[in-house]
Amino acid sequence: MPGTDLSLPCGARVRASASWHRRESDPARGFGLYLDPQWSPTWPALEIAWENLGLPLDFDDAARKIEHAWERARAGELVEIGCQAGLGRTGTAIACMAILSGVEPRDAVAWVRSNYAVRAVETRLQEWWVLWFGARLRGEEAPPRPGTLSG
Repeated sequence: MPGTDLSLPCGARVRASASWHRRESDPARGFGLYLDPQWSPTWPALEIAWENLGLPLDFDDAARKIEHAWERARAGELVEIGCQAGLGRTGTAIACMAILSGVEPRDAVAWVRSNYAVRAVETRLQEWWVLWFGARLRGEEAPPRPGTLSG
């Protein structure tokens, strides 16, 4: 089986995958959320324009698509989440889903690293974006964005 299946704190199931795990036919997958154009899904899915090792090109669009995918997972579908290597962007999206499932934003990256992969959420900017997502969800002001040279 490609990828790694995991349960979010709310019980929703997601599958973290790298692009080399891509399978056209996967009867277990109900929906996909993809963060790299290599996926080119022909099955029900959403795609987010998101630079490798960086951030989504449109923050609000990305947040809405993550929320939509989480709702589908919460409704019982296995949602596959994938980027190129299945770590940075994938881990960041899963951390956001962990927040939607009740994990505190400040704990979401640690949750993903503990429950999925220690290398998940690869950059300081991605760690910050998880906090941005949590602040957006709560209607709070996001923390200051870290500088790109040190991130």
